[in-house]
Amino acid sequence: MADIHGSYDELFAAVPTALAALLDGGDAGGSVAVFVDGEAVVDVWGGFADAGRTVPWERDTIVNVYSVTKTMTALCALVLADRGELDLDAPVARYWPEFAAAGKEGVLVRHLLAHTAGLPDWDGPVAELYDWPAATSRLAALAPQWEPGSAAGYHSLTQGFLVGEVVRRISGRSPGAFFAEEIAGPLGADFHMGLGAEHDHRVAPTVPPPGQDEDYHASAPGGEAAATGTESGAGTGAATATRAATRIRVRDGNGTDWRRAQIPAASGFGNARSVALVQSVMACGGTLGGVRLLSQAGCARAWEEQFDGEDRLLGRPVRWGLGYGLFGATYGWGGWGGSLVMIEPESRMTVAYVTNQMREPAGDSRGLEIVMSVYDGLKGLGA
Repeated sequence: MADIHGSYDELFAAVPTALAALLDGGDAGGSVAVFVDGEAVVDVWGGFADAGRTVPWERDTIVNVYSVTKTMTALCALVLADRGELDLDAPVARYWPEFAAAGKEGVLVRHLLAHTAGLPDWDGPVAELYDWPAATSRLAALAPQWEPGSAAGYHSLTQGFLVGEVVRRISGRSPGAFFAEEIAGPLGADFHMGLGAEHDHRVAPTVPPPGQDEDYHASAPGGEAAATGTESGAGTGAATATRAATRIRVRDGNGTDWRRAQIPAASGFGNARSVALVQSVMACGGTLGGVRLLSQAGCARAWEEQFDGEDRLLGRPVRWGLGYGLFGATYGWGGWGGSLVMIEPESRMTVAYVTNQMREPAGDSRGLEIVMSVYDGLKGLGA
């Protein structure tokens, strides 16, 4: 069995066993963290940080978690809303006047968070993703593809720029800087949007699925997983409704420009510990380790249902909250390649799994396997 490092409560012994099984099944590396009531009951990792399997995955290895980043950007918006600086029912143009162009006067902030704004496709060049003014100007000029609020379509790359620009207009800081100063810093979380060069040596590059190379791409750009670990990326046909959308390749996500850029829907770097730590704020009513980021009511906004039906881009039924997917009594989201975060407020629990190993989306149940391995331990705690 693969060697697993770290620590865990014996009640949760099934979790490191599940991670070892994934590594034994061919995955390069990964990490899992489970927080209950703000405390880590599982913090484990194993495998390798490189495709050649020569560099061990270490305690502080970080990886691109792709669309798990959306939950971090959503948290920034929810913090501002809780402070009364952002009205979720306001037109986006109140904060970003240029956005009112091309019939978008009626797009509300909540539409951006719920993937119902009608702006799902990134149709510019990949290089423009690295240029914040160019990216946001492109989106401000677009016309919505449907009546905002009337339908949902996964805004795989665009959501981060849309929400992030609102955060920037209100706070005067880029979303990455706001997140670092207002969330990651106070919590001591090793998660980054806009990765500095000093962290490059810790990054585990994304490994394409077996038989694929770095030109492997997502059919829906960055288009990814629900919190169950299932994916709607390359090969699923989920992007058939897109409008000449740009395809993001593994080599793009592994590039230095991607790391340095702030793409708040898809370019966050962290490990399972940092993902679970940040999102435990939502599981614990807004306060963690003596740090209060939101009120209980501010947290509850995340799981206010905004849409329930077939997502036009994902091609399957989805329930959207404000910045998170809703899954029964839990909420969260996942990223291209398999990483995920799941939050269960009733048990004050957060589960995070990150990996550098992609698998073909059909039949990829790794995230679900990890989440299911947690529940026996949770019962044992009496949670």
